[in-house]
Amino acid sequence: MNDRTTSDGTKDTSGPVARGDRMDSVTRAFVAHRSLLFTVAYEMLGSAADAEDVLQETWLRWAGVDPGTVRDPRAYLVRITTRQALSQLRTLGRRRESYVGPWLPEPLLTTPDVAEDVELADSVSMAMLLVLETLAPTERAVFVLREVFDLAYDEIAEAVGKSSAAVRQIAHRARAHVAARRPRGVASAAETRHTVEAFQRAVETGDLQRLLDILAPDVVLLTDGGGVVRAALAPVVGADEVARVLGRIAAAVSLQPTQVNGDPALIVRLGGEIDTVLALRVDDGLVTGLYAVRNPEKLSHLERETTLRR
Repeated sequence: MNDRTTSDGTKDTSGPVARGDRMDSVTRAFVAHRSLLFTVAYEMLGSAADAEDVLQETWLRWAGVDPGTVRDPRAYLVRITTRQALSQLRTLGRRRESYVGPWLPEPLLTTPDVAEDVELADSVSMAMLLVLETLAPTERAVFVLREVFDLAYDEIAEAVGKSSAAVRQIAHRARAHVAARRPRGVASAAETRHTVEAFQRAVETGDLQRLLDILAPDVVLLTDGGGVVRAALAPVVGADEVARVLGRIAAAVSLQPTQVNGDPALIVRLGGEIDTVLALRVDDGLVTGLYAVRNPEKLSHLERETTLRR
């Protein structure tokens, strides 16, 4: 037997079994909340690869904690993740200043249940993640934890190292900032799907007029090649200009409908290989934004679905 007892008949908690029991408990808690922690990190960073790095750091710190001293494992883990993501976000901010061309979030192939959670789907959409990029790091953390995950101000204060009163002010400022920049209207899932399907048909058939009918007059196309592959170094603005760009690629590619970041999107394949992920923003039945991610380093999470949780 591996169990040992002391002279008073109680279990010896210093032995390998006790340590194994502790690690089982620690591991179970981390696994139970892993999808939530990944979602927190991804919404703060806009990068799945960096979110995975944050989770690795979170695990290393969590593995050294005595679970018996933790009242609420979920809150504790979110706090560790937030602190690690904030540190990473400040580093990423410096890197993105030298990024070649427009920077876009790393697209995720999401499970169907993400789209069913309207608030979660909105918060991880490409359009919203770009809005979040305009917030300062602490503002972004506070906004995400409060507006998306509904954490109490006291919990957020512990996570970001501010007073509860300061967090309330930051949350108010961040909400106003996001409200002024967020998508104009919220299209229903059915309307978005219908518009994406019509867009796909227009591109595949090379029907320029049909494409112009679907694109908003002030539509904006952003292409992220990261300096690795060919991409426009500035936004392409206006229905005529965007249609002209799309018309040049239609004949050489195949379009595969999919679900990216909770919204209908298209995977563009060239020679059978993923070349681009094209996410669309739809307002009032028209395409108002196109987000084309071409940087190969950002396409690795499209081979499998990613589970996001609140």
